[in-house]
Amino acid sequence: MTLSTYLLFLPACFAINMAFGPNNLLSVTNGARHGVSPAVIAAGGRLAAFAIMIAIAGLGMGAVLVASELAFDVIKYIGAAYLVWIGVRLLRAPAPAAEAQAADAAAPPSMRALVRQEFTVAAGNPKAILVFTAFFPQFVVPGAYATSYLLLGTTFLLLEVVAIALYAMLGARMRRLANGSRAMRWFNKVSGSMMVGFGLLLAFTRRPAA
Repeated sequence: MTLSTYLLFLPACFAINMAFGPNNLLSVTNGARHGVSPAVIAAGGRLAAFAIMIAIAGLGMGAVLVASELAFDVIKYIGAAYLVWIGVRLLRAPAPAAEAQAADAAAPPSMRALVRQEFTVAAGNPKAILVFTAFFPQFVVPGAYATSYLLLGTTFLLLEVVAIALYAMLGARMRRLANGSRAMRWFNKVSGSMMVGFGLLLAFTRRPAA
């Protein structure tokens, strides 16, 4: 891969990493509720899901998802239902009192649950595989398919870590600005409503033409 091609890939890839979607909303929410470090660690689940998706797309199986309406719809509806479920939980979550917020800061959240949540949200969106299937081949070198695809995939995951950290810091900043039970209640409502909205948008996503 030439340097000029790679330098063209970098900003296009980072724009995809920074696109505001369900997983980046999770980073904001986890950053606000638990802090930057737990939010970044939890996003390891997302990175694992994306790594699997990149491997699937690299092996050519992403084309199967494009061609199979049933496979696309099954993943889509499961992912949409899960996003709505997370949103409803946020909408119903009580606002933490000042004492509870201090206790939360002292006691770290269940990382296993947060990692699993990030993984499930990422894996439940079939559009992610389609992005890798359609985007990466534009930069892959035919004569060095495996190495160039590995470079692109590794770069995507590293840039995703940067995006995760930025959104987690945004969430932590929002928590400091929204100090108080009433403000955090509104934060939960906004985050929950957006998550439900993402779920509904995903449910109505149409499979691209094969």
